[in-house]
Amino acid sequence: MNAVLAVTEGLRTIAVAAAALAAGFTWYAFKTASIPTSSPERLVGELRLGQFAALLLTLSGGAYIGLAAVHESRLGIGLDVALATGFFVVAAVAMLRDPRQALTILSLGFAAHAVLDVAHRPGLLPEGIAPTWYSIGCAVFDVYIGALCYFPLLRRP
Repeated sequence: MNAVLAVTEGLRTIAVAAAALAAGFTWYAFKTASIPTSSPERLVGELRLGQFAALLLTLSGGAYIGLAAVHESRLGIGLDVALATGFFVVAAVAMLRDPRQALTILSLGFAAHAVLDVAHRPGLLPEGIAPTWYSIGCAVFDVYIGALCYFPLLRRP
């Protein structure tokens, strides 16, 4: 049986929002990486990139709080809320660190969130609280943003 993905308003809207956020983040990550490492503007750019990434990690993690509210009676949904709160804590801690440390922490945070997105599919975490396209798309988004967080750090001496 061939499964056809119905393009709903929710899918379309989330895809456009994710693409816009990813495009803006990509532009800023490349702009930051192009600043000479000896320039004070580089440190400012890394700080701002880390702040933007922290907001995105909070947004990605917080989505599962909304999904938990919709599926409040599901067994194990409290773990999703606890994990989402943990991603907020990771983002908050990252904002208090040196920009290079913050970007590393955020890269790891996005990688961990991608793993949790995938864990919803095989049933390690409550299954079916989000459409399959959302879990897969969120995991891809997380990996992409996490890699961009680390990109400016690769361009250091």
